Amino acid sequence: MIHLDVVKKGNKVKVEYIGSLEDGTVFDSSERHNQPLEFIVGAGQLLKGFDDAVVGMKIGEEKEIRLPPDEAYGPHNPEFVKDMPRDCFPEDQEIQPNMMYMVSLQNGRQIPVRISKVSEDIVTADLNPPLAGKTLVFKIKLLQISEEN
Repeated sequence: MIHLDVVKKGNKVKVEYIGSLEDGTVFDSSERHNQPLEFIVGAGQLLKGFDDAVVGMKIGEEKEIRLPPDEAYGPHNPEFVKDMPRDCFPEDQEIQPNMMYMVSLQNGRQIPVRISKVSEDIVTADLNPPLAGKTLVFKIKLLQISEEN
């Protein structure tokens, strides 16, 4: 394994990072996962803006980037906010606004939805990604660069 000086597309890298919203609320970090994030630069494994930001970095270098919604999870789409009958949800489960709920799709996949409103007969679910419409701020520190094996 050859260690390199500067990150290029195709390199395997390890980074520490903190992802936050513009108000400083942290939504993710390598510390939460108890390990650095490892990925192949340019392979499309991460948000493009994050991926692009590490190109040209050197080991030990730190960088802060801002990704507007169109470079992150896209704008919040009102068409993805749906009213669903209350009986689509288990009767014995309390459903409250702002809670996340896993919904099974017809193909068997499960997706997280945020409950935005609850009435006696209707539950309004927001199917947008939780970070849609938000500007994301990442602090990145490059720990390691190597040739992709």
